[in-house]
Amino acid sequence: MLTQNLGYPRIGGQRQLKKAAEKFWAGKIALSELKEVAIAIREANWKTQLDAGIDLIPCNDFSFYDQMLDTSLLLGAVPERYYPLLSDTTKEGKMALYFAMARGYQKNGLDITAMEMTKWLDTNYHYIVPEFTHDQVFKIEGEQLFESFESAKALLGNKAKPVLIGPVSYLLLGKEKQAGFERIELIQKLTTVYIDLLNQLKAAGASWIQLDEPCLALDLTAKEKAAFVFAYNEIAKQAPGLQILVSTYFDALLDNTALATHLPISALHIDLVRAPEQLEEVLTQIPDKLQLSLGVVDGRNVWKNDYEKSLSLIRKAVEKIGADKVIIAPSCSLLHSPIDLDLETEIDPEIKNWMAFAKQKLREVKELQEIFAGNDALLTANQIAISSRKASQKVHKQQVKDRLSAITDVDATRQSSFAKRQHLHHERFKFPAFPTTTIGSFPQTDDIRQLRSLFKKGSLTLDQYEAALEKATTEVIKWQEQIGLDVLVHGEYERNDMVEYFGEQLEGFLFTKNGWVQSYGSRCVKPPVIFGDVSRPSDMTVRWISFAAKQTQKPMKGMLTGPVTILQWSFVRDDQPRATTAGQIALAIRDEVLALEKAGIGIIQIDEAALREGLPLRKTKQSQYLNWAIKAFRITAGGVQDRTQIHTHMCYSEFNNIIEHIAAMDADVITIETSRSQMELLEAFADFAYPNEIGPGVYDIHSPRVPTTEEMTTLLRKAASLLPPRNLWVNPDCGLKTRKWPETRAALINMVAAARQIREEISVEAVL
Repeated sequence: MLTQNLGYPRIGGQRQLKKAAEKFWAGKIALSELKEVAIAIREANWKTQLDAGIDLIPCNDFSFYDQMLDTSLLLGAVPERYYPLLSDTTKEGKMALYFAMARGYQKNGLDITAMEMTKWLDTNYHYIVPEFTHDQVFKIEGEQLFESFESAKALLGNKAKPVLIGPVSYLLLGKEKQAGFERIELIQKLTTVYIDLLNQLKAAGASWIQLDEPCLALDLTAKEKAAFVFAYNEIAKQAPGLQILVSTYFDALLDNTALATHLPISALHIDLVRAPEQLEEVLTQIPDKLQLSLGVVDGRNVWKNDYEKSLSLIRKAVEKIGADKVIIAPSCSLLHSPIDLDLETEIDPEIKNWMAFAKQKLREVKELQEIFAGNDALLTANQIAISSRKASQKVHKQQVKDRLSAITDVDATRQSSFAKRQHLHHERFKFPAFPTTTIGSFPQTDDIRQLRSLFKKGSLTLDQYEAALEKATTEVIKWQEQIGLDVLVHGEYERNDMVEYFGEQLEGFLFTKNGWVQSYGSRCVKPPVIFGDVSRPSDMTVRWISFAAKQTQKPMKGMLTGPVTILQWSFVRDDQPRATTAGQIALAIRDEVLALEKAGIGIIQIDEAALREGLPLRKTKQSQYLNWAIKAFRITAGGVQDRTQIHTHMCYSEFNNIIEHIAAMDADVITIETSRSQMELLEAFADFAYPNEIGPGVYDIHSPRVPTTEEMTTLLRKAASLLPPRNLWVNPDCGLKTRKWPETRAALINMVAAARQIREEISVEAVL
């Protein structure tokens, strides 16, 4: 019985890659130094997995930014707008092209927008979306794949297993950039190049190769299913002698079971953490020759594996197909997990004994193999930890459970219709046409971070710390007034992270010191851990937002994070339904909303950046999720007066198939990302005749480039052609925390100018 891993975190235990990449972008280190950091992380990862006793160890899972972007470059799928950068074929030039595709490029007389970025299926990891044209050409470019394998082989021998995004999923997770064709029609061209890649890896000594095909867990059309059959039949015929392992994850195969099990491959990986029920169906259809990789260790959460549950699945598979056909593995890449629990020295020891990070999950995979072989002592120790968590009084709070069970539909409903509320809001706030605002945060400078660090170390008193924050807050408010923004924010200088900040003040949460995971590029987050029932013991934001409101005569927005986003961007307890945990968080946020309203804050934004992200991959499972997720949001806002305006914000998402549920949130204003997609996402809102107000982002904050006034005005013209101009706001795509001040100042000044220009061009009829 083999063990394998599908992927490992690439940021480094101390976020070395993030720090090196940002220094490289700032011109503070050379490319050679960036690559030295990358090589050190990559080799340390391989050695960690080797020491853990893993039989098949992934290589080529490392990336400087994103694995889908790596694949686009490997396949020569470079959009035409980047062609001016292709002439520089030096190592520095190739890296400049790579980061330009991810982040945009604005120098040397060129101004090139970044490629679109969106969520990797239902995770908080963002990938760079491939762009395809009808006459798309694919060809092998670059040496990273082969260099990575050669290095891995030198250290790991035949345990080295190259990892690639599978050809069908690569196409399906991209986008057509021309009308009149479907990207899946490119499968013949693409398969030819994949065959060349695989044969080159075989010649280099590879025996196992992992192709990630997460789209096998999606609803597929007949044409898409045919693409899988074609691609893998061609690979089997023209790249013989390789052991191809196709990995699926994040949901069950369901109606794709026969398709997946009958591909001409050596092994199939399935996610039995997310969908344990699929094992029985897979075992009924699996052919004799196929090995089955069982994803029984959770690659997306931090809880210790319940060995007895995992062993029951392993035994069922062994009974059907034999131990030699079974591979034990995590459910998915450990990219989504923090790196090493041993680095955490301040977690409550009782709770820490219930947890496992990436390094410990490797050991869990190995221990399951050892227990199956007869090591009962490991099983006994595990059962003690699992039983301790189930019985702990730190987890269960009856008062919280009782309050949630008493919630009714009335508690989740605003008093009056949006039309009536809209009249009251315009009467109260006197908004101009196309009102301007930002999403919440402003740049967290080194000075702000150092201030927070000094306070945590005890080098500043609370009075000194708060005085410094008040000064920074006052300055950013005055600057917003100077440039002419209509609805202001306080900058969120007191906040470390939009989820962590709230979790620190809620009961039922704990925090790590080094539990970082990659969100996109160099952006890392440290998700809270929800271990018990959630409640709000006291005010969380009222002090700072009330202070900010007193510094201006303009409307000040109160900024909160919504319950589904807190849920999605935390490591959530797995001992009760996610809907229950979301409901508990919703009640806590509701209490904060009412406290802000009582303090005189008239505009309150409840960010649900991750609502679309949490949508199950299969349509048959989506309505149940949407029902409780939308209700959780409505609970947060259901108690406010009609004259209070509720905003929400959603990050990179596709809304077409859930637009009616977005409308059911009944937020007075929703702000979304639309700049990278050139307002494409607004078409869903237009087709639906979305009734409430909307702020389509006109400034891509995930890129350092500064959009011009004309660029943003053009986007606003397009928005106004799709939706009633009276319902449109003007804002960036997302919060500005990760940006630098020079680009932020320039971009927001241009944004305000764009709003003024569009007001002159388009006469907005009165709301009433």
